[in-house]
Amino acid sequence: MTNTPMTSDTPRPALAPLSDADWPAPVADLRDGFAGALNVYRTMAHHPALLRGWAPLRQHVVKDTSLGLERSEVVILRTGVRLGSAYEWAHHVSRARALGFSDDRIAAIRSAPEPLPEGEDGLLIRAVDAIFDHHRLPADLEAELRDAIGKDGVFDLIATVGFYSVLGTILMTYEVPVDANIAAEMAENPL
Repeated sequence: MTNTPMTSDTPRPALAPLSDADWPAPVADLRDGFAGALNVYRTMAHHPALLRGWAPLRQHVVKDTSLGLERSEVVILRTGVRLGSAYEWAHHVSRARALGFSDDRIAAIRSAPEPLPEGEDGLLIRAVDAIFDHHRLPADLEAELRDAIGKDGVFDLIATVGFYSVLGTILMTYEVPVDANIAAEMAENPL
């Protein structure tokens, strides 16, 4: 078996988000919840066992995180930036705005480290960047984070970066389209 390098001429896998009519029976109970609401999970439904296993981790990382919604959103936005995922960026700009983030704050998360926002946003951005750049948190940064967000918060930050890195990879591999309502929101109010 030979390894064929991917080139721009290599066809991409065609796995469009599944419609309700094509939804797999093993995860029928997830369709009317989080999984049926977003194209990323409609794409992940091509692998029902993965989607089923993903659900409890999603509950913790997205809903029950010790980071809280605002800190979590800073981490997710920065992760989307580092991945270059237009889908994650658009969806989480929308979520951040709904949480009361100003467009200036969101733009600062995107443009860091030039300049790095002050305070907790800057700390969280440095942590995400360290994970991407070094695949770990240096001891001094981990200690600073633990003082600011607690031990559980540090674990949840690492898990959030990992969780959204997997989603971003799925999104970009299968060129998952931004959901229509978010695309319309971003067209009306781009950032």
